[in-house]
Amino acid sequence: MNDYLATLRDMRDKALRGGGAERVEQLHAKGKLTARERLALLLDEGSFQELGALATHNCVDFGMAEQRYPGDGVVTGFGKINGRRIAIFAQDFTVLGGSFSEVQSRKICRIQDLALESGIPLIGLNDSGGARIQEGVRSLAAYGEVFTRNVLASGVIPQISVILGPCAGGAVYSPALTDFIIMSRKSSFMFITGPEVIKSVTGENVSFEDLGGTLVHNARSGVAHFLADDEQAALMLVKVLLSYLPQNNTEDPPQVTPYDLPDRMNEALNTIVPDRDDMPYDMHEVISAIFDRDSFLEVHPYYARNAIVGFARMDGYSVGIVANQPEHLAGVLDINSSDKIARFVRLCDAFNIPVVTFVDCPGYLPGTDQEYAGVIRHGAKVIYAYCESTVPKISIVTRKAIGGAYIAMSSKQMRSDLAFAWPTAQIAVMGADGAVRILRRRELAKSKDPAAAEAAFIAEYREKFFNPYRAADMGQIDEVIEPKETRPRLIRALEVLRTKVQQNPPKKHGLMPV
Repeated sequence: MNDYLATLRDMRDKALRGGGAERVEQLHAKGKLTARERLALLLDEGSFQELGALATHNCVDFGMAEQRYPGDGVVTGFGKINGRRIAIFAQDFTVLGGSFSEVQSRKICRIQDLALESGIPLIGLNDSGGARIQEGVRSLAAYGEVFTRNVLASGVIPQISVILGPCAGGAVYSPALTDFIIMSRKSSFMFITGPEVIKSVTGENVSFEDLGGTLVHNARSGVAHFLADDEQAALMLVKVLLSYLPQNNTEDPPQVTPYDLPDRMNEALNTIVPDRDDMPYDMHEVISAIFDRDSFLEVHPYYARNAIVGFARMDGYSVGIVANQPEHLAGVLDINSSDKIARFVRLCDAFNIPVVTFVDCPGYLPGTDQEYAGVIRHGAKVIYAYCESTVPKISIVTRKAIGGAYIAMSSKQMRSDLAFAWPTAQIAVMGADGAVRILRRRELAKSKDPAAAEAAFIAEYREKFFNPYRAADMGQIDEVIEPKETRPRLIRALEVLRTKVQQNPPKKHGLMPV
């Protein structure tokens, strides 16, 4: 019996060593952690239960028979984060560069299936050079199995991907199908084809960082949602992010013990909107003043900065925030911000998180570049997302809600539950200058002093329409409130809406304008 135990313990020890001490040292020299070190940082102590630790590949081509390691380059299992059950896999770069194999796929798919059946979040710590070339089409087919499960789990359980090394080819598509991607500065890369392949095909010289580094995907492509300073910070961010999300789509997000006064009011909100329309202000200050102190977690903070999305807490409850940002492009809606908003609203709807929208938007960005690139199609995604969602939705117009922006940004016609406005709100079909030139064209043409006449007409138009009271008269705005009252108003409104029940017509799925 002791021989049996010794054999088992020896095999387990080999699995724990991964690719061996030399390769672990090489990884540490690059400032990276091993797969098991990452798991130890992320999971509650003693909570990890591993599955598939002794699995090995069966490939014999290209000398692979001599390169067999227990676990085959990925550690999979279950654990807990702050007491909550999760499923997790961590690719091991010390084993054949973390290359994706048929066995890796089987192990990850097993965890995906169990996570979906158990209704618990799935976290992937990705560090892979892509498909294992030695296995040929088998490794490619293996990716397809994982992708299918990513899609089936979408909107059912939270899926979080942490990129902790170079992820190329098929290795980037599974993260792209998940809910959130976290990248670690300087050590994370994502690209379909690497710099060497690009140079051989197109002759273009590009570095790893410029092709698929953290700033590229956080600020330019929008592929990644968070940028962390290092691996430890990326893993801590997983813990924070999970605290705003439920276990699955049948549950509500966890509530934390309230630590901020529900009736707290901030006088600074009453003067935060400048008197001049063309003067910006920082919507982050509005969010910080209204929601529970220090609770705002911004998603996509570097991408499409004319829009803000993220999670916060209101009296301890998780809330999704969407807001225009007047400090960037005057808060206009364009292609990228539309995608950013629509995706976030749909995510909140999938996981039962109420959405609060702050509106200060002069409309959709005009121009041939936007039209040719499909701003109509992308802008329609915002409308689709708000109309489709059934979670509680509240809008607050802080200043401009002009034209299509008024409609799209969670208006009552988009099935918003409550619509508030500040006294500084301007709700109109279009800007005063453009409206006057259309409505008063004949009078201006006949005037002896067109400039003075235009100024008078603009003042008249602004007095009549650039306020929230006409919309309130018609019931499009439920209440005009003092800005400082926003926090207690939202807390009471969300308390009422917490038991909201709304269902969409039965269907296989809608056709979102993608």
